[in-house]
Amino acid sequence: MAIKDIHLEEACHYGHAQYMTEGLILADSINNLSQHPQPVRLNFIVMALCEEGHAKYTIDTRELHVNPGDLFFISEHHIVDKIVASPNFKCLSILVSTKFYHGFVQNVQNVSSLLLFSRNNPVVALTQEEIEVYKNFYQLIWKKMENHEHHFRTDLVKTLLLAMFYDMSNVILRVGKKQPEKTRRGDTIFEKFIRLVEENYRTERRVSWYADKLGISGKYLSEVIKQVSHRTPNHWIDDYVVLELRVQLKNTTKSIHDIAQELNFANQSFLGKYFKEHVGISPTEFRKQ
Repeated sequence: MAIKDIHLEEACHYGHAQYMTEGLILADSINNLSQHPQPVRLNFIVMALCEEGHAKYTIDTRELHVNPGDLFFISEHHIVDKIVASPNFKCLSILVSTKFYHGFVQNVQNVSSLLLFSRNNPVVALTQEEIEVYKNFYQLIWKKMENHEHHFRTDLVKTLLLAMFYDMSNVILRVGKKQPEKTRRGDTIFEKFIRLVEENYRTERRVSWYADKLGISGKYLSEVIKQVSHRTPNHWIDDYVVLELRVQLKNTTKSIHDIAQELNFANQSFLGKYFKEHVGISPTEFRKQ
């Protein structure tokens, strides 16, 4: 059966929703997903708190169940199938494009921690205090998104999302302490690869270098990463480099020449071509924005 790609623009019709064209949707229901008879591939990230009802679905053939008080994650590019939701299923959902997410995170450690946590814990039962934290942030962000006249609306929403991320990081710490050791070799390799990228992306962008560090061939590393994450190693490495470039251009006064040297580009021109290829505009234009 063919897999249907779902893009963020289509998701703005899910439930009662607030939508920002920059790449963010808040919706009180994602029941429309269950109406697709075929598997779907989401081209955005989902984080949602179940308030009422229940649902079950599969991610890459792994069956998951969601009940009231559960926080669930769906990363982009993974295959979601066999979605069955009760008629009263209601969840406070945050749907965000990867580009928008990278626009408010402060460093690559934020990306890695949420990425690896959501892979290992796609559904998490929250404490009552954690539920209240999520709801409070959700309602505040909703109100700010409603105010289209606010001159700093986008920046304000990004700041609130970042604050929410840090406040909800207690969930990552609480659950992480109870996390058992990984037994699947593919998952273990993926996590080690992501940690290596996080530590070395500033100077190393060759897949062969990471494969050597892991003691496996480049071909095997590529096969495992593609199988586990549905993305290539190069895609992950580029994500980290582009995120760092965005942060440096937006939050520092360093010259583009200095940033190119710091991130091991041959020269400023190479950095410019790389950035435009991945972001669509030049570093100078991005900084002016």
